Amino acid sequence: MIPCTLMRGGTSKGAYFLARDLPGDAAARDAQLLSIMGSPDPRQIDGIGGADPLTSKVAIVEPSSRPGVDVDYLFAQVFVEETRVGYGQNCGNILAGVGYFAIEQGLVRPQDPITPVTIFMVNSGQIAVAEIATPGGQVSYEGGARIDGVPGSAAPVPLSFTDAAGSMCGALLPSGNVVDEVAGCRVTLIDNGMPVVVVLASDMGIRGNETREALEANATLRARLEEIRLAAGPLMNLGDVRDKTVPKMTMVSPPSRGGCVSTRTFIPHRCHATIGVFGAISVATACLLPHSPAAGVAAIPDGASKKLSVEHPAGALDVLMEVDDSANPPEIKRAAFLRTARKLFEGTVFGRGD
Repeated sequence: MIPCTLMRGGTSKGAYFLARDLPGDAAARDAQLLSIMGSPDPRQIDGIGGADPLTSKVAIVEPSSRPGVDVDYLFAQVFVEETRVGYGQNCGNILAGVGYFAIEQGLVRPQDPITPVTIFMVNSGQIAVAEIATPGGQVSYEGGARIDGVPGSAAPVPLSFTDAAGSMCGALLPSGNVVDEVAGCRVTLIDNGMPVVVVLASDMGIRGNETREALEANATLRARLEEIRLAAGPLMNLGDVRDKTVPKMTMVSPPSRGGCVSTRTFIPHRCHATIGVFGAISVATACLLPHSPAAGVAAIPDGASKKLSVEHPAGALDVLMEVDDSANPPEIKRAAFLRTARKLFEGTVFGRGD
């Protein structure tokens, strides 16, 4: 029996735990998380997972001992059909709920009307700041902010970063190149918060506006994407990525709804219903790199401060960037985006044997 809060964070859903309530041994903790979520099973019928990678996620939170940081956040991706828990990436959507969880668990004292929560992301060693609505010193989930992929509205959760580049690969462009030829295809290998291989949709034999279901049913496309992904792993300092959730594979095409670029993303073997937050930052950054595949199809606004709307199957995700265009390649000084979150339940969850 473990105290648990189930929350929607952005366009994902996950179980939030205090680190002290989970086993200290990593193997025992993973076994407990698999049991809680109901994996491995395509329906996750014996757990609280939602039978989709976007709803089989976990946030593990604890007070931070780092100067100027409120809490440490470890993200865990619980695989649906495998006996495996992955820690090789961040999740910006689940991040949107961490500030709320930290305040409600007494780890951060609320202010009025906004409480900034400084969060160390253990997976990548980077820091984010979440601004949580706390009118009168009380947490509020109610508000008028809307994000594509989520019905209704909620309080806005602005999230900002100043050090996302090279989160897992050690550099924004881990190969040192804006464009590489990988498995016979021109790509950009980039990590500005999430390792992503950016490739033209047309080079993959698709238009780029297909549905998630149509793309998942395209066995030829999936095999080709995996071929490129496996070849890209060592070039991105990720080694053999056969059993890893990174890099993500994003196919880009010209925007069709007034945004910056249109995307279809595999994460890595299933097509994302939207796009991951950090993945969107990496793709938006790729759009700013001269001569990259993404730059060739993107519509980029003028000015040092840019709002880049990254279109995805359910709408778009706006990325706000402050850019130094005088640098080569352009330097991203700051990245921010808006998410929302909502608490769904709070109580006790039972693993097998409890």
